[in-house]
Amino acid sequence: MRAWRNYVTGAAMLEDRLHRELQTGHGLSLADYELMVRLSEQPGGRMRMSQLAEDVASSKSRVSHQVARMEREGLLARRECQDDGRGVLAELTPKGLEALKTAAPTHVDGVREHIIDLLTPQEQEVLAKVFDRVITHLRSLDG
Repeated sequence: MRAWRNYVTGAAMLEDRLHRELQTGHGLSLADYELMVRLSEQPGGRMRMSQLAEDVASSKSRVSHQVARMEREGLLARRECQDDGRGVLAELTPKGLEALKTAAPTHVDGVREHIIDLLTPQEQEVLAKVFDRVITHLRSLDG
C-alpha cells in the first residue's frame, strides 16, 4: 500500500511541479510540451493524430481538442494525410519548434532536479524497467 500511495502522490506532485515550471517560464502546459516533443522526434515534425494520442497515453478526443487549441496559438497545424484521406496529421510549426527549443532546458532541468538526480543509476534502471513492464501490460489489454 505504501508503494502505491507514494507513487500516486509523488507522480501527481512531480507532474504538477513540471507543469508549473513550464507554465510560469514559457506559457506552456506540460501536456502541450509533451505533444511538441513527440512531434519533434518524427520526420517532418508530423505524425498521425491517433498515434500521437497513443504515444502520450491520452484519448483521441482530448488530443484533438488540445491540437485545435495549439493550432489557434500557431504552435501546431493539422494536415490531411496524403496516404489515407481519412487520416489527419498533427505538425509542429516553426513557431512551435521555437517554443519547444526555448522551453526544453527548463523541462530537462526540472526532470533532473526533481527525480533523476535523486536516484542512483541502479534506481533509474529499476524505475525504467518497472514502467516498461507496466506500459507493455496495459497496452496489451487494449488489443
